[in-house]
Amino acid sequence: MSDCKNCSGGCGGCGGCSGAMELTEGEIGMLRTLAQIPFLPVARRMDDDVPVYLEETDRSPAEYSLILQCLQKRGLIDIDYSQSISGFDYHGYAAYPVRGSFALTARGQQAVEWLEYQGAE
Repeated sequence: MSDCKNCSGGCGGCGGCSGAMELTEGEIGMLRTLAQIPFLPVARRMDDDVPVYLEETDRSPAEYSLILQCLQKRGLIDIDYSQSISGFDYHGYAAYPVRGSFALTARGQQAVEWLEYQGAE
C-alpha cells in the first residue's frame, strides 16, 4: 500500500492502486450533482466530524453523511469547513455551528468525466 500514490494511509477500497473504482448509486448521484453545481453547503456539529448535507431529500441525512465521507476518503471531493459559500443562506443548518462547503477534487472531476463519457457499470 505504501506505493499507492492515491492513498493517504491504508486501503479503503478506493481502487487507487489498481486504477478501478467502485461507486455506489448515491456516490455517482452526488458526483453528478457536483458536476452541475460546483460548490455545495456542508456543516457539522462542533464536537463531531460527521458532515451534514441537507439540500437534497432523496436519501436520509445519515446516508448523505456516509456518501460524503466515502467520496472524501477516495479523494473525489474536498470538504472545507473554513470556506462557506458566499451569499448562501445556511438557515437550514442552524443546529450545526460549523459550516462550510464541498467540491470536486481534480480526481473527482476525472471521475465525473469518466462517468459522462464511459458511462457507469
